[in-house]
Amino acid sequence: DGAGNLYVADSGNHTIRKIASGAVSTLAGSAGRSGISDGTGAGAQFNQPQGLAVDSAGNVYVADAGNTSIRKITSGGTVTTFAGVSGVGGSSDGAGAAARFNAPQGIAIDSVGNLYVADTNNSTIRKITSGGTVTTIAGVAGQTGTADGPGGSARFNGPYAVAVDAAGNVYVSDFFNATI
Repeated sequence: DGAGNLYVADSGNHTIRKIASGAVSTLAGSAGRSGISDGTGAGAQFNQPQGLAVDSAGNVYVADAGNTSIRKITSGGTVTTFAGVSGVGGSSDGAGAAARFNAPQGIAIDSVGNLYVADTNNSTIRKITSGGTVTTIAGVAGQTGTADGPGGSARFNGPYAVAVDAAGNVYVSDFFNATI
């Protein structure tokens, strides 16, 4: 984050960890306890969280792969489901709880607060606006492949991670195609 803190998705422990000046603490979740609860600190639950992104306000966004959702941890430590419905998979675009994901792994944030998600089991790249509206920007859910092209013409096979540069270009680690 902007203060130099490091955040870790401790997937096997179902927690989000924070490293500040060398001191490790659990920001959210309870080690060894998976679940789908929103809440604060140990009252929140995750299921195999994977990628993390931090915005300029210090909010941490989590690709909660096992819960098929995107979660948000405020700078005060409160966890909410930002997009999707925890435990309900799918591939629908829409706002907040109307959207569906299938094992999202990677997540990145751009300079204006848009999130980009590697929706791994859907083989798509998704965009979430700061207001929580989800759209599919590349690939087609359920159609794997290795095709270059715009939007729905592109094909991925298990995209795992995403990064976005200052110009707004999105880079994808396409796991099963062994390509970027």
